[in-house]
Amino acid sequence: MIDINATLIAQILNFLILAGLLRAVAYKPVVRMLKARQDRIQESLDKADADAEEADKLLAEYKAKLAEANVKAENIVLMAEKRASEEREAKRAEVKREIEQMRKAAKAEIDREREHAVQQLRTEMITLSMAAAGKIVAKNMDKSENEALISDFVKELDKDKIGDLPC
Repeated sequence: MIDINATLIAQILNFLILAGLLRAVAYKPVVRMLKARQDRIQESLDKADADAEEADKLLAEYKAKLAEANVKAENIVLMAEKRASEEREAKRAEVKREIEQMRKAAKAEIDREREHAVQQLRTEMITLSMAAAGKIVAKNMDKSENEALISDFVKELDKDKIGDLPC
């Protein structure tokens, strides 16, 4: 059986004092340290959650900006294609205009050359006619009659045609 004596009471008293000292010296600081550690861990977890949310926001923002940039790039490409098409059409119109001007210039040159040829032909015909008429009536006509004959010959020529050449 258990003897209750002074030693037992001293041991119980020592145990209680030791438990009180350990609680005051060791237990409360360890609990405080564990609580502080728990608070730091919780703070780190909260910060990680906030950073994850911020990262999600940034990702969504970057995706929106990327989509916007893609739309702008497509618009730029479409505008460049449209401008190139307009420039191509403008060049075509300019080339057509230049060709038409060349055609008109060539027609005008041809008309000038034809008129020049007609004038030369008339001059040659007059010269030949005068020479022929001069030989035929060389001694029978004077100069005024000769000019009148030439004048009549020129009047008889069709004003729109010389031979089969249109003027």
